[in-house]
Amino acid sequence: MRYWDASAIVPLLVQESRTDDARAALAEDAGIVTWWGTRIECTSAISRLERAASLTPRQASGAIEVLRTLAAGWNEILPVESVRETACRLLRVHPLRAADAIQLAAATVMAGGRTAQAGFLAFDDRLREAAGREGFRVGP
Repeated sequence: MRYWDASAIVPLLVQESRTDDARAALAEDAGIVTWWGTRIECTSAISRLERAASLTPRQASGAIEVLRTLAAGWNEILPVESVRETACRLLRVHPLRAADAIQLAAATVMAGGRTAQAGFLAFDDRLREAAGREGFRVGP
C-alpha cells in the first residue's frame, strides 16, 4: 500500500516535469490513498498556477475536472484525533509545514503505525526526507 501526497497528485492534473513519474506510479497502484484535505491542496496549486498565468482558465478548469474524477475514486484518511496528534509530534521532530505534517500523519495512520510496510509518494524533498526518517518506503 502506498500513500499519495498532494505533490504527487498535482502532476497527474497538470503537465509538470514529474508528470511521467506520477503516471507511472499510478499505473503501478491499485488506487490512491491520501489525506482528506488533499483535494483542497490540489485546488490551491491549480489556482496558483492559473493566477501566475502558467495555466489558462480552460486548462485550470480541465485540471479541476480531472481532480474531481480522481478524488471520486481514491481512499481518504479522515481528520481524526490520531492524525492531529501525530501531526503535532511530527512538527516537533521534522522541519515541516503544517500541511505536510498532516499529510505525513495521515500516511502514518494509514499504515497503522507500521511505516516500514507502507510506501509514501511525494515530490517535495523535505517531506520525502521526513517520511524516510519515519520509516516509509519513499518513492518514486
